[in-house]
Amino acid sequence: MKLVKAQYTQRGPVPEASIEPVAFEAPVLQQGQALVAVLAAPINPSDVLTLTGQYGILPPLPAVGGSEGVGRVVALGPDTHGPAIGQTVLLPVGSGTWASHLVATAAHLLPLPNEADPRQLAMLTVNPPTAALLLSEFVDLQPGDWVMQTSANSGVGSYLVQLAKLRGFRTVNVVRRESAVAGVKALGGDVVLVDGEDLAERVKAATGGAAIRLGIDAVGGATTLRLAQSLADRATIVNYGALSGEACQLSPREIIFRDMSLKGFWLARWFRENPQSAHVALLSELAGLIATGKLSAPIAASYDVSEIKAAVAAAAQGERTGKILITPKH
Repeated sequence: MKLVKAQYTQRGPVPEASIEPVAFEAPVLQQGQALVAVLAAPINPSDVLTLTGQYGILPPLPAVGGSEGVGRVVALGPDTHGPAIGQTVLLPVGSGTWASHLVATAAHLLPLPNEADPRQLAMLTVNPPTAALLLSEFVDLQPGDWVMQTSANSGVGSYLVQLAKLRGFRTVNVVRRESAVAGVKALGGDVVLVDGEDLAERVKAATGGAAIRLGIDAVGGATTLRLAQSLADRATIVNYGALSGEACQLSPREIIFRDMSLKGFWLARWFRENPQSAHVALLSELAGLIATGKLSAPIAASYDVSEIKAAVAAAAQGERTGKILITPKH
């Protein structure tokens, strides 16, 4: 059986230059272990930043790329209890999922619906829970309330639009290019606007002057300030990314006179600070929505592990219409 993994031994400014496909031998399983054939694994912005050395947590080198994905159990170690052979499972976070196969602790594998699309399930661990928690952890929203977000066409942004609609919230969605408007509207975005200097005036006109108490930002820079100018007094802004490469901007007017709050959100910290039962409950709920087609994300392209350099290069480029996936050929 030919096994391949996407491995990197160094980090650098060009992410695809650091990683390459490497063949490896099928391991001898120990008690408690499972061999899993990877079905699909996405390339997230955090994965690209890990390759360039700019992410908040960096694994020791050498390392295998990929932080999330799904697979199918193909073998169990001796006297091992866990998901049955043939079961689709969620792979542990940070387990090096850009590979044809990987070894995992069987007890850490979360069974998923076998009939669901593995490409959609592969994106379960990072973006959907981020979107869900951004909507629930900071402001007590009620059906009919408005939420405003930047980078609405991103992975998190796309899930946030869908989850907000399922929960009865209305969304103002900001994108950075006109070509992204139609896609966000198709997902159910109530208002979709291109970022610009007069953003606050356009938001007021589109919502009838609604008091928006929650703003969600993944861009930073002047976009954060324009988001703040569009929100109600005493609103909360939650930042979870910096796609502009710039620090969030807020003026004294927003901080002092309008009493606005700027907070940060990092999913890894939420997982670290909450019990396993909370993880399972959240992921199981989201997996059910994905399995029934109520929650999905656009996919731009799929690549085999052997094509990892091209896949990472594609994921690092802007103006994509969906996620880049690694889908190993078995």
